[in-house]
Amino acid sequence: MAKVRMGMAGGGEGAFIGGVHRMAAALDGEIELVCGAFSSDPERSRRSGAALHLPASRVYSDYRTMISTEAGLPEQQRMQFVAIVTPNHMHFPVAEAALRAGFHVMSDKPATFNLDQALKLRELVKDTNLLYGLTHTYTGYPLVKEARGRVARGDLGAVRKIVVEYPQGWLADRQEDEDNKQAAWRLDPKQAGVSSCMGDIGVHAANLAEYVSGLKITELCSDLTTFVAGRELDDDGAILLRFENGARGVLHSSQVSVGEENAISIRVYGEKGGLEWHQQEPNTLWLKWPDRPTEMLRTGGAYLGDISAANTRTPMGHPEGYLEAFANLYMAFAGQIRAREAGEDPDQRSLDCPGIEEAVRGMTFIELAVAASGSDVKWHSFQQHETKTVGFKRKAPCQR
Repeated sequence: MAKVRMGMAGGGEGAFIGGVHRMAAALDGEIELVCGAFSSDPERSRRSGAALHLPASRVYSDYRTMISTEAGLPEQQRMQFVAIVTPNHMHFPVAEAALRAGFHVMSDKPATFNLDQALKLRELVKDTNLLYGLTHTYTGYPLVKEARGRVARGDLGAVRKIVVEYPQGWLADRQEDEDNKQAAWRLDPKQAGVSSCMGDIGVHAANLAEYVSGLKITELCSDLTTFVAGRELDDDGAILLRFENGARGVLHSSQVSVGEENAISIRVYGEKGGLEWHQQEPNTLWLKWPDRPTEMLRTGGAYLGDISAANTRTPMGHPEGYLEAFANLYMAFAGQIRAREAGEDPDQRSLDCPGIEEAVRGMTFIELAVAASGSDVKWHSFQQHETKTVGFKRKAPCQR
């Protein structure tokens, strides 16, 4: 069986996430990088493609040339999907061009620059009947999937409380002034959009809360802050959440929490029990009970569910982390493509990948968090914000 063929937009020399996507896609031997437009600078794209040992004829000066040229190649040669790893402002133009040319899309998050674009993207995915995936990486961990499964089957009872956080400390000072490309674009509203902290990592926390609990956020109350002087976008925030079943939640996200790395974690409390998972200790899931000792579950255990097992590669005690979680999403997406081309329904493992609905909800969360923080109104509705048809205008976050 031939490998699924991937093209890439962005991710050239000096980029971070492009390399992560390439390693993850290649991990299981199911996907092959066959072409790319790796930079808006044609020479940088050329050098990047050469470093990846791609033939010069499959390294393109820009994404439009890549998409149009690949579409003209024989069916068994051209790319089958595009991985989008550019800064946020380019996500929608690349996705739109790829879908209109008949290519599936796998995109880094957030899906688009704003909610208007995300809603248009949803309609385009529907109209083209093509596949769309979104790399909310933390849903790829085996024990996150186990947590979701246990909540879904009622082990904890009805969910009452969700506490999720994602603190980092790397932007505690002005990294954007230190020729740090990753900091510069994330803090530039022309490239990042209306938010830095919530748009970059807070949206991961919101997605994780919905994924594990199986519940949708219905309302939020937001307080975003910019602690480092001179920034236009938020670098810290705290949000109260309400969920569709009446559960309450707390979301904390920060890029200025000194000493923190990528400390995303989640706690879910139900009527009968609770659970806790930390990304920096990803092989352990804690289950908590009122009438017996706390249980520790470990990745690879024979007592875990089928979906968790299907996303585990090594025996117990061999750590699986960020790249493997990323690779699980790519494996699922490749499974969807294979099923589509075979005229079959994808299996449950392949379906377990964020898609266009998560894309729209992510952009709704980001914009609503910003809008709520700048408003005197306490609670703001997801549904009402998503159904707005006018463009959203950002208000500056509170400066400290």
